[in-house]
Amino acid sequence: MKKYDYLIVGSGLFGATFAHLAHKQGKKCLVIDKRPHLGGNIYCEQTEGINVHKYGAHIFHTSNKEVWDFVNSIVEFNRYTNSPVANYKGKLYNLPFNMNTFYQMWGVTTPAEAQAKIDEQKAEAVAKMKADGISEPRNLEEQAQVLIGKDIYEQLIKGYTEKQWGRKCTELPAFIIKRLPVRLVFDNNYFNDKYQGIPMGGYNKLTEGLLEGIDTMMSVDFFQDSIPTADRKDVLLKEDWRKIANKLVFTGKIDEFYDYQLGKLNYRTVRFEEEIIDTPNYQGNAVVNYTEREVPYTRIIEHKHFEMFGQEVYDCPKTIISKEYSTEWKDGMEPYYPVNDKENSELYTHYQALANQESDIIFGGRLAEYKYYDMAPIIEKVLNLFK
Repeated sequence: MKKYDYLIVGSGLFGATFAHLAHKQGKKCLVIDKRPHLGGNIYCEQTEGINVHKYGAHIFHTSNKEVWDFVNSIVEFNRYTNSPVANYKGKLYNLPFNMNTFYQMWGVTTPAEAQAKIDEQKAEAVAKMKADGISEPRNLEEQAQVLIGKDIYEQLIKGYTEKQWGRKCTELPAFIIKRLPVRLVFDNNYFNDKYQGIPMGGYNKLTEGLLEGIDTMMSVDFFQDSIPTADRKDVLLKEDWRKIANKLVFTGKIDEFYDYQLGKLNYRTVRFEEEIIDTPNYQGNAVVNYTEREVPYTRIIEHKHFEMFGQEVYDCPKTIISKEYSTEWKDGMEPYYPVNDKENSELYTHYQALANQESDIIFGGRLAEYKYYDMAPIIEKVLNLFK
């Protein structure tokens, strides 16, 4: 008899939630991760009493009560509300675009005044295109101005987007921005979802709760490492995983799983510069975007504001910030986001066809499905697998 029902490659939210639900059904699982820690990209590291989101800011949000109840059954979530601020040349604007933004931009105080200003600028953008003999936006710059007008585009969209993509907005396709939400209310809550928050004590509490009672191994690479079987013979995981488990759950890169036989998929990545600062409150907000092109980073995260409120901020004498830089992805870098252009999407469908032929392998998550996921939809997907 094989030792495990499931070998799960990757301890991010897909792998950890799958292991948790399988374990509840009495299945034996082994979760391996090539990193020296569990939790995938939601992993936090505690420094100076602050939970630092090592792979970028993660805010849990959902309107699905089943998902919300599930994660809260593992760990209680706090009342954090995502309310980012944009800094353009030293002037601050609330995000998403709302009445606070429009008041700061134009001095308007009513929804009707704001809408009139937006409509006026949108009409100017359409008229300019018509004068150039164009009926449809040719690039992201024209698309954004048709949707929101020149002022918001130039101060809050243009520089940030160019840093994210590493090229000019006039060189980016129009379809990248399909819509720009405009909220004619004084509400800085970034998400429309019914529920949001951060696990009390950080995301590691969620990971630990999901994997409680489950065998785990860290710093184990599925493609390179061997582990001993029950009869003490070492097996190379990629070649011989069936000797230790009945089924495989794979959450890594799907192109790597198939030895890049159809070609390599592309990804986008980010890098972080972390700094401990000898002050209790650096920027007064968890997330501040820097929207001018000349500032090299896209945003600064001040981690303590995810979990500390009011006096708690000042009871912790230091703070930790992370400057976030968008970076062109190269082999060997951490893959964060799929590049959903035509070429990569087509290549993925060929890999997906190979995956669909596997009877004892489940592919799941951002890298295995070559798809951007928020956290809640990943959990919802795994919950549905067990229904």
